[in-house]
Amino acid sequence: MTAADLIAQFGPRESMDYDVVIVGGGPAGLSCAIRLKQKAAEKGQEVSVVVLEKGSEPGAHILSGAIMDPRALQELFPDWQERGCPIGQPVTEDRFLFLTATDARQTPDFFLPDCFHNDGNTILSIGALTRWLAEQAEGLGVEIFPGFAAAEVLYDAQGRVKGVATGNMGLGKDGEPTDNFQLGMELHAKYTVFAEGARGHLGKQVIARFNLDAGKDPQSYGIGIKEVWDIDPSKHHPGLVVHSAGWPLDGHTYGGSFLYHAEDNKVAVGFVVGLDYKNPWLSPFEEFQRFKTHPKIRPWFEGGQRVAYGARVITAGGILSLPKTVFPGGALIGCEAGYLNASRIKGTHAAIKTGMLCADAAVEALAAGRFQDELEAYPKAFEQSWLYTELQASKNFKQWFKKGQAVGAFMTGIEQWLLPKIGFKAPPWTLHRPAADHTYLLPADQCPKIDYPKPDGQLTFDRLSSVFLSNTNHEENQPAHLTLKDAAVPVALNLARFAGPEQRYCPAGVYEFVQAADGSDRLQINAQNCVHCKTCDIKDPSQNIVWVTPEGGGGPNYAGM
Repeated sequence: MTAADLIAQFGPRESMDYDVVIVGGGPAGLSCAIRLKQKAAEKGQEVSVVVLEKGSEPGAHILSGAIMDPRALQELFPDWQERGCPIGQPVTEDRFLFLTATDARQTPDFFLPDCFHNDGNTILSIGALTRWLAEQAEGLGVEIFPGFAAAEVLYDAQGRVKGVATGNMGLGKDGEPTDNFQLGMELHAKYTVFAEGARGHLGKQVIARFNLDAGKDPQSYGIGIKEVWDIDPSKHHPGLVVHSAGWPLDGHTYGGSFLYHAEDNKVAVGFVVGLDYKNPWLSPFEEFQRFKTHPKIRPWFEGGQRVAYGARVITAGGILSLPKTVFPGGALIGCEAGYLNASRIKGTHAAIKTGMLCADAAVEALAAGRFQDELEAYPKAFEQSWLYTELQASKNFKQWFKKGQAVGAFMTGIEQWLLPKIGFKAPPWTLHRPAADHTYLLPADQCPKIDYPKPDGQLTFDRLSSVFLSNTNHEENQPAHLTLKDAAVPVALNLARFAGPEQRYCPAGVYEFVQAADGSDRLQINAQNCVHCKTCDIKDPSQNIVWVTPEGGGGPNYAGM
């Protein structure tokens, strides 16, 4: 049954009106909401703001390394520490390792570019920060609706964005209403801000509708897989930050690791693999598990216990892939737009800053009586900000590493170590990226097959036991939120030509090829396992998989991430 059919049978949908509707309750969305209330109060204005969060609570779906540069948070709340912000563990030492299969070579600290220095930064749980930001927002009068997934963009007669509609609740697997059916609600706004994170479901639609990425490099992504461990206290070095490149990836596959010694004997360890990799036999999840077995890495974890797991894509295209961030009726902020600095592996400071810049523009527009036009002051303010300068300095980072690890390391040193010392704020040259991530995958018969070792259950693990730690849950009797444009493509193309890469690139065991009763192959989608990482929506070589929002509240419930 279509949305129009449901509205005809049960509608019309109820609606609520706000000055600003924000889709996504992460650092970007919440910082935007907070800033709106702060600036409105300074001007003596009343501005109504609502934040929709598809997770069961703010922070439930958020995942990052995470090391935070507090610069933007300091601007949002100069007294953030006095307010009780969960600041985590200050960084005390940086190490960068180049790994071979058996050894590690550490880069001397003097030669580390600024992007790998974390002086003044802090290791923290991004989920804890998000929950704290939500408390600050509610204290200022922001309405937050957790468990409500924005499922549809609403447009007015002139084609301007006028708000969003939340998803329907109580549909069965067949798409028909059950006894518990509830029609979604419309939230109308003078401005709608999209802050869904990387590869946002609605943001992707808005970018396409308004052609916001015209003339920009295709966005690039990496899949980040993370675990949190309780380790032996004798091995814990509070504030130690270790990054690595090299093994187990080959020299032409973009990626690397992080290992952050946080508070209370906890270590956050993760692995990022660029989704422009070529070999369809590669499994980012298994590469991460294999990484932990390196002789210079495994000692950290021996005698410890894994306590959390999760995965999420990150943007890596930088400023060259940044779309136009405003359109009639709204704006894109944070990782929805792609502001993350891949060379620093940091996006929280950018999310907070862009949320603030967008809010400043919206408050001025509302004060002038404007609505549903383009907030042109927002991108102009970004171009005058410290964030713009930072992203310009790292504009070529991903492109150099696509030319090989050695070239990437050398040119990152030139651009972010040498050039600043001789007075250049940004490289005087620009490298562009020609194609989207899914186009790089080669046929399986042109690539070496990778045989991964079986997990030992102590240091290395399988997908299902990992998903269990993410506290992922979806109501089983609902339409699958992982949809196929053409049900024949997975077998006819993906399996036949690429050996079914979806069963390897998914870090949650959602996709598997099984034999039907007649002996033919079919793709089985275990949607209840999905941790909402969005890898399938990006890497599927035929772009046949489309991720849509499940019922609100479904998905992971991360703790301590």
